[in-house]
Amino acid sequence: MAFETNNFNVAKKYCLAKSEFSVECNVSAGENVAKVLSVSLGSHLSSSETLNGVINYSGVIDTKIVFLSEDGQLNTVCSTCPFSSKFESENIENGCFADIKLKIIDYNIDSINGENIKIVVSVQQSGFVACNKEVHSIRSNDDDVCLKNDEINVVRFIGHASESIEVSSEINIRDKVKKIILSESNVLVKSVESGVNFVTMSGEVSTRVIFLNDNDKFESGYVYDTFKEELEIEGTTRDSLVEGRGEVKQENVTAEIVEDEKGCKIAIKVPIELHATAYSEESLMVVQDLYSTKSDIKVTTESFDNSYVCPMEVVEGKIEGSLVLDEDKPRVDKILFSGGNAVTVTNSYINDGEIFIEGIAKTTVVYLNDEDNALYSAQIDVPFTISDKFSCPEGGILVVDAIADDVDVAVKKGRELFYDAKVKACVNCCYDKLSAVITEAVETEEYPPRDYAMEVVFARAGQELWEIAKSVKVKEEQIVTQNADVAFPLADDTSLILFYQRV
Repeated sequence: MAFETNNFNVAKKYCLAKSEFSVECNVSAGENVAKVLSVSLGSHLSSSETLNGVINYSGVIDTKIVFLSEDGQLNTVCSTCPFSSKFESENIENGCFADIKLKIIDYNIDSINGENIKIVVSVQQSGFVACNKEVHSIRSNDDDVCLKNDEINVVRFIGHASESIEVSSEINIRDKVKKIILSESNVLVKSVESGVNFVTMSGEVSTRVIFLNDNDKFESGYVYDTFKEELEIEGTTRDSLVEGRGEVKQENVTAEIVEDEKGCKIAIKVPIELHATAYSEESLMVVQDLYSTKSDIKVTTESFDNSYVCPMEVVEGKIEGSLVLDEDKPRVDKILFSGGNAVTVTNSYINDGEIFIEGIAKTTVVYLNDEDNALYSAQIDVPFTISDKFSCPEGGILVVDAIADDVDVAVKKGRELFYDAKVKACVNCCYDKLSAVITEAVETEEYPPRDYAMEVVFARAGQELWEIAKSVKVKEEQIVTQNADVAFPLADDTSLILFYQRV
């Protein structure tokens, strides 16, 4: 009796353990710093190496610091701070695809010494690894072995792709621009679609620019541009399951003043990194049950997890909050601008067909106090929850990228600051489905020969043909041929007659 292997691959996606660590960033402003007014931070991956049990990677923290120099000038310094870290897990294997997410959680200005600014940044690392796992299965062409084959759907990991693109935008200004104070860019992927050997990603890039006009007045504005890019992934079809996300490389964002005969404009270039992963859903025939008409067989059945990917969705919501200044802080007579706009997602879950995204929106307000004619800043933290209908099952792995948009801050009675913004989130979700197959079958001993020519089988109502044939150790065809007037499953308790050829 011979059994052959009939192994197949299924996609498995594992979450990387979420953790936080601190990175010390030392920034040289190029001149003596009197006061730091606003800090904008971003982070992205530089390189990674996946080995058995560990992922080693390098990253960069991008800093944009608006400060007041000792001679009273408002300036901005941009800097990068490299760091390295790792993930460790038994689920990490060489050859797996690793998607690492880096998020700035918080920061603390540790010290200001002359032109040097020391900032301690809290970084959160998370992500997932995706790969194909081999599932052991068997088949047999032995005439004495009866097989029950069932069709199952499985998902297989096809591959991934990353692509760097640059999105250009322009802001037309009526007045002349004296100085650009700060630019903050965000990217939101809104759609991921599959084609033949490629994936199409589209979305929106938004940039907020704060500048000083020729009359020394602070102004700000948002500019939006869309993108659509094809990423090559060999093996995808129009029916493939795809997911994706994007991130801005803040260190390479540029905002330049351009003057011509028509007036003045600010030219913005935003480099972004796009990441896409693709999966295919396939139907397979596998052995779910078996028996032999000649021998007893010991069967081993094992279960396996298969990761299924849901369509990507975008969730939007409006958030509001306020901050009352401490009594020891100078009152707000005029808001000049707000910087360091950021969103941190603290929790996300699915409940009763709805997704809930919880987080904290942050911004730093730079304002003027008339009493001493000096500049001050105050940080606003606004907790929020947004929700929307969602089709992925509960308990799935959620990857959420959120940005703050249309941020506005107003003041009331000099001490209360009101925050108003939109939150947009790109949500990728997958979930595990448990299945089982026969992985091994071993013949133990032959049945003794039958010493009778006929047998009456008393079958119960509701029994299927396979169940009866397996219990008696005969082929289904013999029961059907010798009991032609019986339909299965049985409507009533029935006596079946079986005839055997005696040798």
